[in-house]
Amino acid sequence: MATNATTWHALVIGRAGIDLYPQPDGGKARDAAGFSADMGGSGGNIAAAVGLAGGNVALLSALSDDPAGHFVRQRLQECHVSTDFLQTTKGSQRTSLAIAEVRPEDCEVVIYRNDAADLALTESTGAKNAIKQSANLIITGTSLISEPSRSTTLAYMAYAKANDCLVWLDLDYRAWNWPSLEVTREIYSKAADCAHVIIGNEEEFAVLTDTLPRYTTAAMNKQQTILLKRGHQGATLFHQQQRLDTGVYPVKPLKPYGAGDAFLGNLVYHYTQHQDWQKAIITGSAAAALVVSQRGCASVMPTPEQTCQLQDSSDMKPAAQ
Repeated sequence: MATNATTWHALVIGRAGIDLYPQPDGGKARDAAGFSADMGGSGGNIAAAVGLAGGNVALLSALSDDPAGHFVRQRLQECHVSTDFLQTTKGSQRTSLAIAEVRPEDCEVVIYRNDAADLALTESTGAKNAIKQSANLIITGTSLISEPSRSTTLAYMAYAKANDCLVWLDLDYRAWNWPSLEVTREIYSKAADCAHVIIGNEEEFAVLTDTLPRYTTAAMNKQQTILLKRGHQGATLFHQQQRLDTGVYPVKPLKPYGAGDAFLGNLVYHYTQHQDWQKAIITGSAAAALVVSQRGCASVMPTPEQTCQLQDSSDMKPAAQ
């Protein structure tokens, strides 16, 4: 799998919105004395992870022209994410909003995405030119939910694959976004055909395929890489007929979300830098541990100094077999 590192380390397609966190930490939203805000959304978080890790990254998405959209745009810039290719909706579409409890268990996250702005994404010449100048294109499954974002995303994936840009598909499955398992599988399968690397947990891969071992073998025969996320048990990589199991960094979690986005953003950036899967996954695991131990998502994506400090001060827990 070749990479074409020129202007961009990565471009990310997906949702960016506002996250509201009930205060104080540990409580339920219904009992909140107030809320703090951060940028959230899988696309925005992954882009922030790449940017704060030191990469040149841009988000391909759409935001509403209102205070919510302006908030997200400003936070992206603070996380060193280029907003050059962001589109602005003028109609009824709105930037999404999530209320996310900050508690390790019984943690409820409610996402408001009626007429979501990011799903209004359309093709642009500027974005296609950027893809030709990028080492990686990262797709989040939420961008495939509906039109015109679905067709735009699939077109960008095919264009990236034809232009020596590594395509990463994060399945990012949420059942309530989709009308049925059959529709989801059909669209995911189209996207997977355009991907070099496919990332997901067991539940997400079960949406894509009935039998993961058989799918993994077929994918590797097509020179695709499969990365199975296993939460607190680590991750398993299937690449070129080889299997790599990696563990996790033990931390006291404050919340269960944000880890996957931190992991993927750092994985992509560090793999691009060093072409070493094991080192990249270990760095991604350190980033994931740091994010789940703090309030917030985008703003707490770690810097290289922070991930190095954790790796130097803590031993990785061995992978579960």
